[in-house]
Amino acid sequence: MQFKKTSSILFLTASLFSLNAAAQQNTKLTQYVDPLIGSAKHGHVFVGANVPFGAVQLGPNNIFEGWDWCSGYNYASNTITGFAHTHLSGTGIGDLGDISIMPATGKLLLEKGKTAEDQNGYLSKFSHQNEIAKAGYYSVLLDKYQIKAELTATERVGFHQYTFKKDAENPHIIIDLIEGIGWDAPVSASFKQLDATTIVGHRNSKGWANDQRLYFVIKLSQPIKSIALYDSTVVKSGATLSGKKLKAAVNFNTINHDKLQIKVALSPVSIENAILNLKTELPGWDFAAAVKNSDAKWEKELAKLKIEASNTTKNIFYTALYHTMVAPSLFNDVNKDYLGTDKKVYKKANFNNLTTFSLWDTYRAANPLYTILHQDKVNDVVNTMLAIYKQQGKLPVWHLMGSETNTMVGYHAVPVIVDAYLKGYRGFDVNLAYEAIKQSAMQKTDGIEYIQELKFIPADKINESVGKALEYAIDDYCIAQMAKGLNKTADYAYFSKRSKLYRLYFDPSIQFMRGKLANGNWRSPFDPFSSKHREDDYVEGNAWQYTWLVPQDVEGLIDLFGGDKPFTNKLDSLFTLPLDLGTNGSPDISGLIGNYAQGNEPNHHIPYLYTYAGQPWKTADLIRKIDKDFYSSKPDGLCGNEDVGQMSAWYIFSAMGFYPVNPANGAYVFGTPLVNDAIISLPGNKKFSIRVVDNSAENKYIQKIVLNGKPYTKSYILHNTITAGGNIQIYMGNKPSASWGVKQEDRPVSTNSSR
Repeated sequence: MQFKKTSSILFLTASLFSLNAAAQQNTKLTQYVDPLIGSAKHGHVFVGANVPFGAVQLGPNNIFEGWDWCSGYNYASNTITGFAHTHLSGTGIGDLGDISIMPATGKLLLEKGKTAEDQNGYLSKFSHQNEIAKAGYYSVLLDKYQIKAELTATERVGFHQYTFKKDAENPHIIIDLIEGIGWDAPVSASFKQLDATTIVGHRNSKGWANDQRLYFVIKLSQPIKSIALYDSTVVKSGATLSGKKLKAAVNFNTINHDKLQIKVALSPVSIENAILNLKTELPGWDFAAAVKNSDAKWEKELAKLKIEASNTTKNIFYTALYHTMVAPSLFNDVNKDYLGTDKKVYKKANFNNLTTFSLWDTYRAANPLYTILHQDKVNDVVNTMLAIYKQQGKLPVWHLMGSETNTMVGYHAVPVIVDAYLKGYRGFDVNLAYEAIKQSAMQKTDGIEYIQELKFIPADKINESVGKALEYAIDDYCIAQMAKGLNKTADYAYFSKRSKLYRLYFDPSIQFMRGKLANGNWRSPFDPFSSKHREDDYVEGNAWQYTWLVPQDVEGLIDLFGGDKPFTNKLDSLFTLPLDLGTNGSPDISGLIGNYAQGNEPNHHIPYLYTYAGQPWKTADLIRKIDKDFYSSKPDGLCGNEDVGQMSAWYIFSAMGFYPVNPANGAYVFGTPLVNDAIISLPGNKKFSIRVVDNSAENKYIQKIVLNGKPYTKSYILHNTITAGGNIQIYMGNKPSASWGVKQEDRPVSTNSSR
């Protein structure tokens, strides 16, 4: 009996230990990340394996079927043409897709398949049932070849593991340097076999980004039986080949233990640096350990923001947080060498050079999010922008792979730099930064020349005049704030005037922002619902949407309407009148509530404008509706382009209960929290804790707030309050509060400052 009792105790102890270990395992935040969220419809997210802000995004490419395949992958597809090492996430233009590798068996096929049923090309169907997508890991079964593909990555190395059927016939891989996504096409390429297991080369291409240069080393886990190099479809003799449209067929006798592993390291600088990157980041062949390391890197970043919420909300939240860290991506080597915009190599830089700056999108919330969660990255972002300024003569607009695409409008590197400066970041040359932001505003292009004279941009001379002018005014406000901080009094006065020029486009008779002709007359006929994609007075939007694009001076916009009541009456109409874009509307105008478009970034601040007019409960209603209608844990869980993290950054901020309406005044406007608790981990072992009391679907209205033990009546919170560490309790109820956030002195204003 004693033996049985002792055994029972030991069994119980072991069981409790196992349960505790399982509980610890279940607390991992990476389990909530589903990279397939946003991969359907217009989300355009990257699906595959990467690490936070890594240079490599290794993932599958489908047959390209148009706009919704900009990332190379769409959930609607059932085909894979190869696994490529660079991808965009959530953009509206297809590019990259460098160095595609496709494992295969049987007859060698050199042409990529054109349809799912094409038996004369290399591709394979697949089923989502046999697909696994996690943070840092991707796996899929290639039906045609019965090959299990597994992918993981370090910052600069993609790691493939292919499991073949036993005794597979003619196992081989196709390395395709022609293949690219969307608009991408090769300009020059090369292969060179260094030894029995090593191939090196380069791929230069032209696409959305005009001049892309990439070097690589491919390391195989077993010797090559034979290699055939092709220029188009013509086989070339020898182990070295240079040309434009190159492919390689690499053959093996058998696959050792049925597993073929491939490591591919990239460099923007040289083959030698690619080899160095490989040796430094991934010298071994332990695939499981590499997956574990990738998972750990994601876990470390995700753990900066721990929330309590339902599992579904956690799926949406942590996948959104994951999406904000796909880019900006590293564009340098382990020794800090990088390729400049001027195509010169810069050795051993004192910062991490980055690429993939979708600034028209990310300045609104994604970049402000970095100033809280990724404080170690902010100086790198600014230093990269200043390097670009010195190399190309202006700050980046939409920068990709060391090339300027000049996509979208505004000079939105400005708010990113100014926000960093005002929040106390000083790991960059402040004087150079001010020179660069001022130069942005003094260009003679895209109507900026009219702004310099404190005039309106004539709609009959400059396309998208209203959209451009409103974006310029935001940037000019930011320049004024940095000028003020540097005691540049004249510049402060000048750029403050420019920041108010939005008023010139407001027609008080109809209460819309609209185009004005050179003769001073309003452009007619005028339809506030109409939108012609990139061909009217707005930018991917209509007058209903652009009338509210004054986040730098909301109180001034309220004055134009004649006060809170007419302002909120008009704002109510935005969310209730049905949209009618006409025949040429932008596909980016999606996620609709009336004329409001959550799927397009210039709209993102609008729900929070009610709080400026003393009606925060209407903001709460809208945030909850947007959350319910437009964010889900399904593949179509995004209502528009992810836009390199902005769509998800909106959710992260909003879920915590606040949002940076003004991108550079250091204030976050309260809405309604979607989580029950949140803990932000900050440098120096500081934490900022958010506790939401009585939160529920019905209890969506803030009743009162307690900050660090004291009543807090403001309907906004300052950046430095969060980053100093502390705690906040937000008390919720099922009816709007009659007092919280209503008084004029408690409302947010543009002059709020984090300093």
